[in-house]
Amino acid sequence: MAPAVVAPTATPAPFHPDRVRVLKPGSPSPSGPVVYWMFRDQRATDNWALIHAAALAARSDAPLAVAFCLSHRFLGAHARQLGFMLRGLRHLRGRLAALGLPFFLLRGDAPDALPGFLSRLGASALVADFSPLRPVRAWKDALCERLPAAVAVHEVDAHNVVPVWVASDKLEYGAKTIRPKIHRLLTEYLVEFPQLPPPAVPWTGEAPPEIDWDELIDEALREAGEVPEIGWCEPGEEAAMEALMGRKDGFLTKRLKHYDSDRNDPVKSRALSGLSPYLHFGQISAQRCALEAWKFRKSYRQSVDAFLEELIVRRELADNFCYYQPHYDSLQGAWEWARKTLMDHAADKREHIYTKEQLEKAETADPLWNASQLEMVYHGKMHGFMRMYWAKKILEWTNGPEEALSIAIYLNDKYELDGRDPSGYVGCMWSICGLHDQGWKERPVFGKIRYMNYAGCKRKFNVDGYIAYVKKLVGETKKRKSDDHSSPAVKHSKT
Repeated sequence: MAPAVVAPTATPAPFHPDRVRVLKPGSPSPSGPVVYWMFRDQRATDNWALIHAAALAARSDAPLAVAFCLSHRFLGAHARQLGFMLRGLRHLRGRLAALGLPFFLLRGDAPDALPGFLSRLGASALVADFSPLRPVRAWKDALCERLPAAVAVHEVDAHNVVPVWVASDKLEYGAKTIRPKIHRLLTEYLVEFPQLPPPAVPWTGEAPPEIDWDELIDEALREAGEVPEIGWCEPGEEAAMEALMGRKDGFLTKRLKHYDSDRNDPVKSRALSGLSPYLHFGQISAQRCALEAWKFRKSYRQSVDAFLEELIVRRELADNFCYYQPHYDSLQGAWEWARKTLMDHAADKREHIYTKEQLEKAETADPLWNASQLEMVYHGKMHGFMRMYWAKKILEWTNGPEEALSIAIYLNDKYELDGRDPSGYVGCMWSICGLHDQGWKERPVFGKIRYMNYAGCKRKFNVDGYIAYVKKLVGETKKRKSDDHSSPAVKHSKT
C-alpha cells in the first residue's frame, strides 16, 4: 500500500512548529545556554530536536550544548546494547565537535544528573527527545518539577516522521485506522531536512570533561557482560548510512528489489534492511530512510511501498500504542476481547510446559523454535517472521498469558540489539494478546488469538534451511568468540 500520493518535498523545509511541545514555558526573556538532552535520537545529522535547540539558542543569542545522561543499565541493558550505544556515542562526540558543539556525558538518570548541570551552566532552556516509554516520561515530569521556574523544557519528536501527538490524539485500534491519518500528513511532514546552522554564539562555558571511552566501554562490558556484543553491526551514524546507502551492501542500493517478495522468508534474511538497531538508537533518522527510499520508487514500487509501510506506519503505530496505553507491556494493555479469550483458555491443557530457563536455553522439542531463539541469543536479531512464531509458541508452552508475555518481553529485551523498544513491546503484544489484530477461529490455549504452527511454517518457507542457517551462524559465532579469547591482543574495534 502506497504511503503517500504525492512525493516528499525535495527542497529543505523549515522546522514544523507542531514537532515541538512546551512542557514548561520558562522565562519570557530567556538568557543563558540552551542544552539539548539527547536520549532517543543519538545523531548529529537529520535531527529535528537538535535543529530546534539550535534555533532556540540563536533566537536567544545563546550558546548550545548537548548532554547525554548515561543511566545505569536503562531497562536492564546488557553489554550487547550498551557497547553498541557507547561506541556510537564516541563517534557522535567527534561529529558534534566538528560542528562546534560541546558534548557532556553525565552519569545517572536525567532527573538526578541534569538539574545541577543546568544550574552550573546557567541554562535557560532544555530541549528533550520524545519517547513514549513510562520511565522517560516520568523523568520529564520530575525535571519539570525540579528545574527552576525560569528554565523552559521543550520536547521534540525527532524519531517519527509524523509526531505521535499529531498523527493521532487517541489510542488507535490498528494499522488500518492510523494509516490514513499518517498518509494525509506525509506531504506536510515527510520533507527534506534543513542544514543545521553553525552555533550563533561559540561555546565558552564549562569545558566537557575528557571521556576515557575505552574504560567506559570496558566497564559496561564487565558489569553487563552476560549478553556479549555482536560483531556484524558496526555502530554510529556513518555505519548507519552505509547500511542504508552503501555501494557495497547498502539496503537501498543493493538489496531493496527483493524486499517485497522475500522479507517474510527467514531463509532470505538479506532481503531485510538490517536498519532496526540504528533506528532504535537513533543513529539514523527514519525520515532520512524514507526520503532516500522514495528516490527508488520508480524502479521498485512494491518494495519501496512495503518498506515505507513498515518504517513509517507500523513503527509509528507502535509509538502510538505505548504513548496512549500506559500498560503497553502487560495483559492489562490488551483489548477487552483479547483479555477475555485468553483468560477463558488460561487453564487449557498444554502439550508442553517449559520454564523461562528452558526457553532461554532453547531446550524445547521444536527445532524450529529452538533455532529462532538461538538466532536471537547469538546474532542479536531474530528474523521478523520468526519473532511472531517464537512468541506464539511461548503462549502455547507456558502456564498462562501473563507468564507468556512476561517471558517474551524478558527474552526480547535481553538479547535483541533493538530490544527495549515500542516495536518490541507491540510485537510481543500482537503475537500473544492479539493487539492490532482481529479475533480468529477459537481453539484451545489461544482462544481467538491468531494461531501459528510448525506445519504452517513448512508451507511458507524452507524450515530445514533456516535451522541449518542458524546452526552455521551459531558455530561461526562460537568460533569467533573462542578465537578472541585465545588472542588477548585482539579487541573489538574502538574506532
